[in-house]
Amino acid sequence: MNTRRQFLLQAPVGMLAAAAACRGTEQTPTTATTGTPGAPPTFGTAAGPTVTAESFAAAETLMQVRMTAAERTQAAANWRTSMAGTLERRTGPRIVPLDDTIVPASQWNPAVPGAPRGSARDRFIRTVVNPGPLPASDSAIAFAPVTQLSRWIETRQLTSERLTNIYLARIARLDPQLRSVITVTRDLALAQARAADAEIAAGRYRGPLHGIPYGVKDLLDTAGIATTYGADIYRDRIPTADAIVVKRLHDAGAVLIAKLSLGAFALNDIWFGGQTMNPWLLEEGASGSSAGPGAATAAGLVAFSIGSETGGSIISPAMRCGVTGMRPTFGRVPRTGSMTLCWSFDKLGPMTRSVEDAMLVLRAISGPDAGDVASVPSALDYDANGSVKGLRVGYFPKWMQEHPATNVDRAALDAVRTLGMVPTEVSLPDWPYGALTMLIFAEAAASFEEITLSGKTSQLTSQTNDSWPNLLRQARFLSAVDFVQADRFRRRVANEMARIFTEVDVLLVPSLRDEMLTLSNATGHPSLTLRAGFVQVSDARSDWAPNPERPLPHFSTPRRVPHGITLLGRLFDDGLVGQVGVALERHFKVAGENPPGFA
Repeated sequence: MNTRRQFLLQAPVGMLAAAAACRGTEQTPTTATTGTPGAPPTFGTAAGPTVTAESFAAAETLMQVRMTAAERTQAAANWRTSMAGTLERRTGPRIVPLDDTIVPASQWNPAVPGAPRGSARDRFIRTVVNPGPLPASDSAIAFAPVTQLSRWIETRQLTSERLTNIYLARIARLDPQLRSVITVTRDLALAQARAADAEIAAGRYRGPLHGIPYGVKDLLDTAGIATTYGADIYRDRIPTADAIVVKRLHDAGAVLIAKLSLGAFALNDIWFGGQTMNPWLLEEGASGSSAGPGAATAAGLVAFSIGSETGGSIISPAMRCGVTGMRPTFGRVPRTGSMTLCWSFDKLGPMTRSVEDAMLVLRAISGPDAGDVASVPSALDYDANGSVKGLRVGYFPKWMQEHPATNVDRAALDAVRTLGMVPTEVSLPDWPYGALTMLIFAEAAASFEEITLSGKTSQLTSQTNDSWPNLLRQARFLSAVDFVQADRFRRRVANEMARIFTEVDVLLVPSLRDEMLTLSNATGHPSLTLRAGFVQVSDARSDWAPNPERPLPHFSTPRRVPHGITLLGRLFDDGLVGQVGVALERHFKVAGENPPGFA
């Protein structure tokens, strides 16, 4: 009966038992030393819960497998021996905790061998313009883009301390309407601002972010300052070190003024302090999960912010709140010191009031770090004045005619032609790209295993069907086999995206097109969302599934709100995406309008 097949099924249990036997200084004879020579020593070792044939019958619907009665009986009979090794790590007797620093051994590499990728040239040419005289009003200063603020600070027309106090006053006066700020870092901000002014006065100017106040999504660690993940159970969590992105911004001379809201554990826009609202339409949420960065940047409470995206969390609030959101190529910006939702999906990126602002910030936070094994060296080739003529801009004809595309999206395609770029039709296979979300659910459930199994998820504010408590519990029932198959499907999707980028230089897509939100996050391609115009809405919008018991507000007179388009580029071609974005932003001439009631 000791066949090779049986050995392969039960060897993990054997290795565990053998390791345990070798630890003692005095060995007690076991079946391994008294049994038949050459036979695997561990048959019969058992662990885990008792299951029955009925257990398998009940589970078959979830696992999408069908067994006969005899097969169920056979599976139940040796379940506790064949699966013991998979359970012991968590259930004991030898429990191995997995803290936040332990990453999966398998790493996602979005590169496809032989496929084109971004330029290897590391070049950054910003716009050279006279920023004009310093505005008379604090409000006008607050809404100025970093491209202007930095020039005023560099030439000492504006001090960092004054600018910091402008934003602190605006947060105190305006944020109660938005709930975009979790923690105001007033003392740190004023100390950093005064230090920046002293350095600049002494001729030690660090660059375009020196003295510029900013906020970070509250999943980036800040030494001695609460980092809550937007979740009740972590509202008193105080890290001892800064996330690497925060450290790099400090090194650039930027001034941390606020920790900004996010939906609990980076989903949607509801955190333990309530829902973050859209400054353009206060009857609706800001969208998430980078809700605070989107709302605070749009309302002029910070000069720029840092958000994160796993499945649309920069793109969606950027579009809803009318700001620029840059989701970098996976691996460009290290995530050391940030909350892990999904190791192979999470990206950190800037949210700003102009495209060039986003590129200035991206430049400061790019580059590998030893704390993030997925981070890699990468060049950033960006020229704000570079020509875009002749670039091939891919688009999906069908998508441009269907919801959620609008007249703004179609006008953007016309703008591409006007600017001398070449609209180019592209296509993707009609595949079920939603199958990739299984990878997100599984990784998230692994990241938050302890709070799920301990029942702490019941303490989170939101307990709807589509919020994390329910999703994390459901994910415990996903099939490992299906996970591997979804991962293989991911590679096929990456191959298709590589093919498309042999045909075009950038893609123009409706920002909230589900297929592209899902597949481009899975493949790790860079994305830039920028305001391109305005649309009229008669109903408030939401990230959440419709709830008939709590219908969203309806407006008898439609409301005017900003609308953004999204550009995608080749892997590590973030600079070219920014260059095209700058050209389109100049053409649209709509980036300078601010939300009524906040200007």
